Amino acid sequence: MMKNKSLPCLLFLAVTCTCLHAQKFDTTVKMNNEGFRVICSNKDLDNNYVTVQPVGITLDNARQLDFPVRGKVSKAAIDDLNNDGEPDLVICIYGGVNGDIGSVIGVSYMKAEKTVVPIVFPDIYSDPKIREGYKGHDTFSLVIGTLLRKFPIYLPGDAPDKPTGGIRTVQYNVVPGEQGRLSFKVLRSYETQPEN
Repeated sequence: MMKNKSLPCLLFLAVTCTCLHAQKFDTTVKMNNEGFRVICSNKDLDNNYVTVQPVGITLDNARQLDFPVRGKVSKAAIDDLNNDGEPDLVICIYGGVNGDIGSVIGVSYMKAEKTVVPIVFPDIYSDPKIREGYKGHDTFSLVIGTLLRKFPIYLPGDAPDKPTGGIRTVQYNVVPGEQGRLSFKVLRSYETQPEN
């Protein structure tokens, strides 16, 4: 099986997490007639393998990508995240002790080079402002070329199932990062308070 030259970069995107429940994940996402099929058995969540097959896309010297993740693959979505008119893939992964901690793996299709490159997603714990009150329960969605992450805010003394600090929404866009790599960067974040 031939592997894509970008695969070593994708290996660094493995999310460190574990999860309790697993179901096979197999879905195809498309933008126009181009997209990706994402397959993951979700059997061994400490050493899980994802297969990404191009659909309507030609990759140089590769029929699919295979790379490890730690956690449960639960969602895939597609949009043009770097404003080049080509489809980009987001794979949502959940882990942690209770499977509550969310993260994403991003893959950008470079049509001229007939290849894909990773989009690096920042660790939420590296941003003091955004991580304040964070205990997982993330939801992810793609909106007009940006990635939205929402999660409940826990205040000191909140029970594990009763966050009282409202909801934080973080909006990311994709920008060229270090050494020309693509990265998700926080565009803005805001909070909505719970209704009384």
